Amino acid sequence: MSNWRRRLDQGLNLKPDEGPAVIAGLALFYLLFTGYFMLRPVRETMGVAGGVDNLQWLFTGTFVVTLICLPLFGWLASRVKRRRILPWTYAFFASNLLLFAVLFARDPDDIWQARAFYIWLSVFNLLAISLAWSVLADLFSSEQGKRLFGLLAAGASLGGLTGPVLGTLLVAPLGHAGLLVLACLLLLGSIGATLYLQHWRDRHPLPAMSEHPASKPLGGNPFAGASAVLRSPYLLGIALFVVLLASVSTFLYFEQARIVSETFADRTRQIQVFGLIDSVVQALAILTQVFITGRLARRLGVGVLLVAVPLVMAAGFLWLAVAPVFAVFVVVMVVRRAGEYALVRPGREMLFTVLPAEDKYKAKNFIDTVVYRGGDALSGWVKRALDVMGDHPQLAMLIGAAIALGWAVTGGWLGRRQRGLEERN
Repeated sequence: MSNWRRRLDQGLNLKPDEGPAVIAGLALFYLLFTGYFMLRPVRETMGVAGGVDNLQWLFTGTFVVTLICLPLFGWLASRVKRRRILPWTYAFFASNLLLFAVLFARDPDDIWQARAFYIWLSVFNLLAISLAWSVLADLFSSEQGKRLFGLLAAGASLGGLTGPVLGTLLVAPLGHAGLLVLACLLLLGSIGATLYLQHWRDRHPLPAMSEHPASKPLGGNPFAGASAVLRSPYLLGIALFVVLLASVSTFLYFEQARIVSETFADRTRQIQVFGLIDSVVQALAILTQVFITGRLARRLGVGVLLVAVPLVMAAGFLWLAVAPVFAVFVVVMVVRRAGEYALVRPGREMLFTVLPAEDKYKAKNFIDTVVYRGGDALSGWVKRALDVMGDHPQLAMLIGAAIALGWAVTGGWLGRRQRGLEERN
């Protein structure tokens, strides 16, 4: 048994006593992403139901709500103990899910209710996931992040694989309201996994935690995250990277809505298509995260994780410009999303492990929510303007290729800066 465990630890890049923490981190992401991806096909269907030509309004509404949430989260992060930020935030989101469940049970076809849920889930998605990664960046060292973040992200991909299957199987017997109640229970379970992870770190403290213990509030003001980004070239670089990532995602998202609505008219069929794409993406991401991501980061540095997918996406946009059909779109979308989950997201989170605790929560939250949704809203209107002016999706794909190249250049610069900050610390 000991030989088997030693070989498993070596295969997964684990050091002694890290096993319980990895299991807790995997559970945190698995439960969070299972609930989110169970509801994601519902959100996409509601977005299509509101009209493909109105998607830019939903993106703008999401950005406005994100701006409203920023000072509220900043106030919470400044006032409560650091270890309570995630449990309190997730408990609030769980109560929101129960409220939407009641509303859907009473009137499942209300279009404004559907739009409100679309915006809410879009805000919840970024804030909840960003906060989970903030906790991990706070609890793990930079060296541990390189070894373990890819593996921990596999929990997210496994949840992303389970969620669409559950949504597809349970949407008929439970309805939308039942799915929301189940997602609420999963979110509460992720709080339990976080509490265990924090308890593990209490028993295995990092040297830096003696100066900034998790039992104390971060302090500062609710807008400290925004001001920190404006003062730091490194954080500004991460913000630019996120804007370019959001722009690439938005251009593809609009193509997804257009191509799927033209190819599949039935709502149930649309949910099944979205769910199938999610399942394939997560399966590919898991294999990459478990066997490739950590080894690439340790041997070649964080930069390679941030550059590979943007370069592939530049080629994918050019392919879509030449052949804008459903089959080509599926290949490009699957590669983009699997690569983002397996390489870009873990690499992006590794960038924060070399920063102070306050930046890991406040600046990171500002970048992951306001900056990301701002990029969404801006690129959504740009994409819509291109479609209205000339109805030439090929032009949008060529612009997407140029954005992807800029994304790759930014990723390479961030990788070099992260290495320099890590050596300095």
